[in-house]
Parts: sequence; structure tokens; C-alpha cells
Amino acid sequence: MLDDFVITGRTKELLEGEVKPIVMQFLQERGLELSPTKTVITVEKGFDFLGQNVRRYPNGRLFTKPSKKNVKTFLAGIRTTIKAALGMSAADLIEELNPKVRGWANYHRHVVSKRTFNRVDTAIFSCLWRWARRRHPDKNLGWTKAKYFTFHRGRNWTFFGETSDEEGKPQKVWLFPASRTPITRHVKVKAEANPYDPVYETYFADREGAHMRDSFRGTTTLRFLWREQDGRCPVCHERITRLTGWRLHYRLPLVMGGSKGATNSVLLHPECCDKVHRLHFPIPQPRLPQKGVRRA
Repeated sequence: MLDDFVITGRTKELLEGEVKPIVMQFLQERGLELSPTKTVITVEKGFDFLGQNVRRYPNGRLFTKPSKKNVKTFLAGIRTTIKAALGMSAADLIEELNPKVRGWANYHRHVVSKRTFNRVDTAIFSCLWRWARRRHPDKNLGWTKAKYFTFHRGRNWTFFGETSDEEGKPQKVWLFPASRTPITRHVKVKAEANPYDPVYETYFADREGAHMRDSFRGTTTLRFLWREQDGRCPVCHERITRLTGWRLHYRLPLVMGGSKGATNSVLLHPECCDKVHRLHFPIPQPRLPQKGVRRA
């Protein structure tokens, strides 16, 4: 199955008269064809591609931003989650929202997204404020703010909830704002690099390692486990990448008293995790550093 793709050219005439016929012939030889409804040749308006809008503006600058449709769809999902959580605690609602916000922001962090992130944060705040007011219609505004919003990491009006840790001690959890996601420009692959050439094996391995470390940004346990496992699944011994995906598996289940600490955790491929659960496949214990001993 052929995925979506974009071809750029200097002029619209070049794309229509020369490039498009070549692409159609290339696909036809392989039993494929261009979709008439999805194939667009555009100049001034730009185009949406995989949730982002690519457009050259009158000043000559080319910007890639989250598309309006993508932002609208994302916020619609957030609003649905918040509206359905009227009976939830603030902490449980934050647990629902944080992965959604973090995942969406991480997807768009390589493009021009800072203003969009700020607008999304404002929209989410408005939804949460209405959620809080609906929960306590008889309370005044000051009480509602003190109950659900506080100053945190340089931001006022940060939505928070109260829960307890494994030892029963009270602790606060905060909503992750999209605007806290740093904009990181994508590093292009070297033009001469070939993934099938053994000469570039180390180059692509280093790129994948950097991507994985970035994927685990803000999740210390996942980053630690991936490093300790040498980036490999202990069941099949193959590499864990963004394409293979991963699952966090607890050796001793939480319902049986297991902890969420690194000593009780392991990163597995999704299919290997299923194998462990179905067949009770034994998992080798990773070598973790002793307490008080600093690794080189």
C-alpha cells in the first residue's frame, strides 16, 4: 500500500505537464493509481499534509504549521473528554488529558507551532474553567480558582489535582501545557546516506537512538530502562524503535503489590508483551546500577 507523498517543483506547469505524467506511469506499472480526489496541484494556498499546513507566504517565506483542521479535531476530542469527566476528580482528568496534549504537541514540535500551542492552551483552559464551574455552581470565583488552579513553573492559572503516591502521601499533579513543548527543528538525513549500505549503519543507529531519547523526554523511567536494556527488547533481543513501538511491563503486577519503580519495570515490544502475558514467558532481569554507585 502506497502512503501519502508530496512532490515540489518550481512551477505549476512543470508539475502538471511533466512530473504528474511520470508519477502516473510509475504507479500504473505497479498496479497503482493517483487518487483524483486527493491529488492537488497548488501554488498560493498551500496544502494540508498529515495534519500540517505547508504554505509559502507573500513575503517569500515557507512555513509549515499545524493545520486548522487538525487543531479543530484535536480540541474537539479534548472538549469531549472534559465534558464526559464531570464526575471525575481533577487528578483523574489530568491523567486522561496529559497523554493527549503531550502526544499532539510532540507531533507538531518540529514545525512553526508556538503560537498554535498558546492558542490551544487558552482553549483548554476555557474548557477546564467551565468544567470546574459546573462542578461547583454555588461557589464563588475565588474559591474555584484556589481549588483547581495555581501558580506552577512560571505559569499562573495552571490546572492541578490532588492524589497520593504509593505510600499514601498526598501530592499534586498538574496539567501539561502544550506551550511547554520546545520547538526542535527536524535534522535532515544526509543526502548520500543509504539505510541499506553497511557503511551508514552506525549513522542511522545514532539517529534512531537520538529519536528514542527524545521520545522519552520527560519520562525518566522509560529513558532509563531503554538505556539499561541497550535499546533492545529482552524477550526477542531485537531493537525497540519508534516503528516497533513499546509497552511498559511490570514484572510483579501492581494489583499484587508491585511498584512502578525501574527495578520492577521492563520495556517490551507490544507483541512480546502479549507473549509474556499469554505464555508467562520469563523475562531476564536487566543489570541495574546498585544504589549509591554512579555509572560511568
